[in-house]
Amino acid sequence: MGQEVSSESFDTSIPPAKLSRRDLVAVADYIKSSSCKKVVFMVGAGISTAAGIPDFRSPETGLYSNLARLELPRPEAVFDISYFREDPRPFYALAQELWPGKYKPTLTHIFMRMFSDRGILLRCFTQNIDTLELAAGIPREQVVFAHGSFAGQHCIECGGEYDRQELEEHVKLGQPAFCGCGGLVKPDITFFGEALPVDFHGSLHLLEEADLAIVMGSSLSVYPFAALPLRIAEEVPRVLLNMEKVGEIGSRREDVVWLGECDDGIRELAEELGWWEEMEEIWRELRGDVDLAQPELNEETLEEQVNKLTGEVEKSLKVAEEYKKRVESGLPSESTESDGGEDKGGLAHVFPHLKEKI
Repeated sequence: MGQEVSSESFDTSIPPAKLSRRDLVAVADYIKSSSCKKVVFMVGAGISTAAGIPDFRSPETGLYSNLARLELPRPEAVFDISYFREDPRPFYALAQELWPGKYKPTLTHIFMRMFSDRGILLRCFTQNIDTLELAAGIPREQVVFAHGSFAGQHCIECGGEYDRQELEEHVKLGQPAFCGCGGLVKPDITFFGEALPVDFHGSLHLLEEADLAIVMGSSLSVYPFAALPLRIAEEVPRVLLNMEKVGEIGSRREDVVWLGECDDGIRELAEELGWWEEMEEIWRELRGDVDLAQPELNEETLEEQVNKLTGEVEKSLKVAEEYKKRVESGLPSESTESDGGEDKGGLAHVFPHLKEKI
């Protein structure tokens, strides 16, 4: 069970003005009222860990921690635009494992869709690149991918759009795709060294229109996303569903802080709202292979999932490196022998800029 937390930043004996009290039951009552018409969500990696996707920054189970064993200048280099220009293989190997379709939406994603279905979702601001919001059925125009996502793909040089299926084939093979101009192609994920999406900056004004803000599964440690809750008007309720208290949420009269697994808090809210049966139906449509009563990922199974993911990336990188050395040394390749001399699998033509490095 989760735990409601009182803030010490103000006199808690003063009741909130818009909520009857500071708990999820009161939040549910407010959502059902006529006063709640524009809801914004701000979500991070914590809402997707139940889907089996590791977060990035956890010391033991985070993706960066586990990528440290690969031969990268630093784990974060896999998402660094300068390093990507130098060697795109690590990112393409990781993209194989994170490509949309491999993971299913969680209960939290379905909960956000319920607001959209009822016409009260103003925007969902997400730090996640997994596009599970879209997979849950939330319309693209209601989702702001603060750090980009796998939902689009462009050349990093000319900005030209690239064919989705072609990029997917390149990702499956671990072979970076190139635009007709010669530039590398990548999904529209915002790398270190790149500007945040225009849509992110263009949607910030909507936060000032919200009459309810719900923050879930985020450490609120990466700016400018971390500053989004500050843009919510002082008199508007803000709800934090998280494993730990973050940011300054809990310092205002209308704040509610609930600590625990996101899906547990969501279930409590859904039951209070009378949405649970409908959410079960959507769950069966999207995830018929998984029982709602199934236990969530614990620390042990999550660590296993991260190790598997990192292992697959490491395997892909080793295969690519061995093949590259084989081609550059002039040895015949299987594809050369089987397709009449056209080296479709070789990496010499894919990585001409790396030729002098090995």
